Amino acid sequence: MTNAPDCSVVVITYNDATRLPRAVRSVLGQSLRNLEVIIADDASTDDTPEVARRLQREDPRIRYLRRDVNSGGCGAPRNSGVAAARAPYVMFLDSDDRLTRHACKSMMLEIERTGADFVTGQIARLYEWSGRTHRYYPELFARRRTVEGIAQEPELFLDSFSTNKLYRTELLRRLPFREDLHYEDHVFSAELYCAARRFAVVPWVVYLWHRSEEKDGEPLSISLSIRQMENVRARIRAARLSDDILREHGLADLVPERQRRFLRQDLRVYLNPLPSRDPAWVAEFISLVRPYLAELDPAVFEQIDPITRVCCRFILDRRADELVVAARSLNEPKAAPRFAVQEGGRTYWGTTPAEGLDITPLRMAELPYTASRLRHEAAFTGRGTEVTLTIRTYDPFGVLAANPGWSAFLQIRGRRVRLAPRPQDDGSHLSEVTVDLATLSPGLLGWDRHDDPMVAIVRADGRVTADRLLVAPASEPVRIAVPRHEVTVRAEGASAFLRVRWRRAGLLRQAARVGRAGRRLMRRLGRSDVKLRVYKGLIRIVPTREDLALFESDVGAGYTGNPRYIYEELRRRRAPLKMVWSVSRFRRNFPRDATLVRRMSWRHVWTMARAGYWVDSHGMPLAYPKPARTRYLQTWHGQGIKSVGFNSPDLRADFPGPRARWRAAVARWDALVSPSAEFERVFLPSNEYGGPVLRYGSPRCDVLVHGDEEAVRRAKDLLEIPPGRKVLLYAPTYRDQARSSGQSIRADLDMMAETLAGEWVVILRPHPVERYRVPERLLHFVRPAGSYPEVNDLILASDALLTDYSSLMCDYAITGRPMLFLIDDWDEYRRVERGVYHDLPAIAPGPCLTTTEELIHVLRDLNDVAASFAARYIEFRRTWCADEKGHATAKVVDAFFGPVKNEAPLPVRAPRGRWKTG
Repeated sequence: MTNAPDCSVVVITYNDATRLPRAVRSVLGQSLRNLEVIIADDASTDDTPEVARRLQREDPRIRYLRRDVNSGGCGAPRNSGVAAARAPYVMFLDSDDRLTRHACKSMMLEIERTGADFVTGQIARLYEWSGRTHRYYPELFARRRTVEGIAQEPELFLDSFSTNKLYRTELLRRLPFREDLHYEDHVFSAELYCAARRFAVVPWVVYLWHRSEEKDGEPLSISLSIRQMENVRARIRAARLSDDILREHGLADLVPERQRRFLRQDLRVYLNPLPSRDPAWVAEFISLVRPYLAELDPAVFEQIDPITRVCCRFILDRRADELVVAARSLNEPKAAPRFAVQEGGRTYWGTTPAEGLDITPLRMAELPYTASRLRHEAAFTGRGTEVTLTIRTYDPFGVLAANPGWSAFLQIRGRRVRLAPRPQDDGSHLSEVTVDLATLSPGLLGWDRHDDPMVAIVRADGRVTADRLLVAPASEPVRIAVPRHEVTVRAEGASAFLRVRWRRAGLLRQAARVGRAGRRLMRRLGRSDVKLRVYKGLIRIVPTREDLALFESDVGAGYTGNPRYIYEELRRRRAPLKMVWSVSRFRRNFPRDATLVRRMSWRHVWTMARAGYWVDSHGMPLAYPKPARTRYLQTWHGQGIKSVGFNSPDLRADFPGPRARWRAAVARWDALVSPSAEFERVFLPSNEYGGPVLRYGSPRCDVLVHGDEEAVRRAKDLLEIPPGRKVLLYAPTYRDQARSSGQSIRADLDMMAETLAGEWVVILRPHPVERYRVPERLLHFVRPAGSYPEVNDLILASDALLTDYSSLMCDYAITGRPMLFLIDDWDEYRRVERGVYHDLPAIAPGPCLTTTEELIHVLRDLNDVAASFAARYIEFRRTWCADEKGHATAKVVDAFFGPVKNEAPLPVRAPRGRWKTG
């Protein structure tokens, strides 16, 4: 290599010849080409030298260093690599892991842009057996930013890896790794944070930390050798050394923050599998950890999660048996305690209030019934095809006593088997049940999958709360042969919950292989390109049925929006049409007698080709041309300030393919439902639409004009909203650059719950593309409603709206109720993220807020704040709601389908099934 490289990547290895090439090639394949790979071999005794030299011959950017004697750790080979580095920047890579393709280049650009001493990026655990990844503390890396020293963000002590960072080489040479201990990363990170005056954080994944399946006989890495007591000692030693380093550098005030890192991360590494350890191991573990915990200031324990704090208390008190019980609540299914006591408005683990046992922040005692928690511990035996369970149910929060008339069932494979719980002297209930697994037929073709049995407690009104069963971690698996299957009943996971795993056997297993081959063939025949070719042929030869109408809402996800109300109006009029709904796999809330067709199935392709009418709210499959005699009514799904059409992020780039496809899709529309003149001013040119416009308002908004008390009652009942509580509908929109990330939920719900839970309930309605799970600790205050089938019910049931840039604001304005806007990222959203047509702070019919503190203040004085925006509210309604008169549905149907008169309208049937929370 003639020129000096821009970046040196030090790949440390020891007896890892098989995986070393994968790691090295992840570096050679970087988008930054001018780099060098330094393989630092810690005296391997396998084929590593030969593999490294072969790699050297393949690419001159590789250098190979070999130590004479194995150091037993990671510090020495890293130091050797840094000493040999020729680039101004260095990264580290372990030979069993990989860098992502742009890691080096993106971090080098960031360090040069910010002038930081180092850059740290997201690290992701990659589980090789499933291919899934899990980001390590993603909240630490959620924002791209520059941090002016660790004191500014001490929570970043949680990031104590050396491998997810790019460093200035001269800095590393002043901070050598310790070579005389394990977990040298932790000690090095403490030194690094003390030395760095500035560092940068980037939100993208830069490092893939591989986790392979453990195999008998294979040595475990240091980080996985957690069963060994020497590993515990090494981690505690590293923790003490790290604390001392902070003190020596005058950062003693940050020691408690670093110690919280030990409690949140290091201690949890041992607590997670602790329930499966034998009593002697637990006793020795307590003896090793307790002295370090005893040194910590009591305030250090206050900011960790309550169950870990309870475990710490039991370690300090040497209560080994209770420690094991508590540790089983750390991981899924995060079981409730056996016993709890409430005193002075606080909830405590166990039977006596005590310091360190306060679990009030979990809010387990305040959950709505369907989310309430009980603890079920079971023992199981097998005989023949039967499994017998002895189940002890603990009711720590008095759920059973508060709901007389309850009944209990074992739920397994969709079946319910009644239980007969008997009260015990300690307040628990004991049940015994025998289930014949041979009667739980998996169907003709059987299955290879698992089922987690649950105990369901059914209240007199039919509501259900259910929890999985905990079993002894050391329980011997029970293997049962049932017709055509082998069934294994066993403990699963760190918490040891009951799992029943089914596996096809005999001829059925052979048939399943044939079936899988058949399904692969069908998938090939059913490829999207094959279906499109067939469809294009069909529309040339099959006649259009003028009495067939195909409806679709939200790309098949639900029975909602404008298409729903048009459909219901046609049904009420007994229109001479056969109406079919296109539905996705996870459809919900369709009427029991509705005709459904799976979206993009062959039947759906056939229906599209034959239907005389298409009615939808987003867009029928883009590449599919409309049959010549079909009429397409595009009802759209909202209006507002966000950029749309060719101005939206997906289409505003000057790439001809996507823009041409959308232009062709819009050209299919025969009429467009328009809710307002403002909608037409923005939407028509943004989508290059010049066809007929039906401006009568939005069919979906008629119910908001007229109101629906039954919808209000239904929503509040299903969401278990207590009487007397005010309801805040929180409906943010997604962020184009962070879809499905949960980042649109920008309000601090914990802060809101702490101050507002006695007065308000929040209905959380994220955008359909968003993915966000409400933590259990918030379910007493927040009702998740992302899957609630009809947003109009939520609008009508609420007292106020909290949103950001969502088009829901225009529908909500019809109600005249207060609206609040949390827009802390307004500048980024309008300039970089999505783009807007209106200056929201200038026109908003309610306060524009940037912090949760401001939001809470406004909610406490909502009436006066809302009154101060009365003039703006009137103008906002004039802009977007002037055509909402309450009869849009009838007028749209008349205009598009023609008048349909019938003296005996057909009643609209109730939706099928019942929506479930959680």
